[in-house]
Amino acid sequence: MAKGPNAFRTISEAADELGVPQHVLRFWETKFSFIRPMKRAGGRRFYRPQDVAVLNGVRALLHSEGLTIKGVQKLHRDHGLAQVIAAGLGSNGSARLDSGIDYDAPAVQARRLDDQARDRLAFALRDLSAIKSRLDGLLVR
Repeated sequence: MAKGPNAFRTISEAADELGVPQHVLRFWETKFSFIRPMKRAGGRRFYRPQDVAVLNGVRALLHSEGLTIKGVQKLHRDHGLAQVIAAGLGSNGSARLDSGIDYDAPAVQARRLDDQARDRLAFALRDLSAIKSRLDGLLVR
């Protein structure tokens, strides 16, 4: 039986999902401080759905966009984790940022979301808002 979309992933499951070897994920943890999977006793890694989204963004920036490790670090430092995650969004799982952007420039242009990604985010936001309302109602009691 397949895991649900909100289930935690082991390093092997995350690596398979992203199409990279496990040692690459371990290496990225040493280079990108914002990659922090949960670790259980014995050092076993578990990746939350957001961790996988971050890793997908890093993969897209490094492999599809051709950024260097320092380039991804700078993008994160200047524009935050949301920009890294946004790089991994797309219909085929890889990102295509606007071409011609100078990633070493002081300000990196924000990626424009396509309509499908925007619809998915709006749907997720509605679900999260409904869940928050239900939780708020339970907390009032």
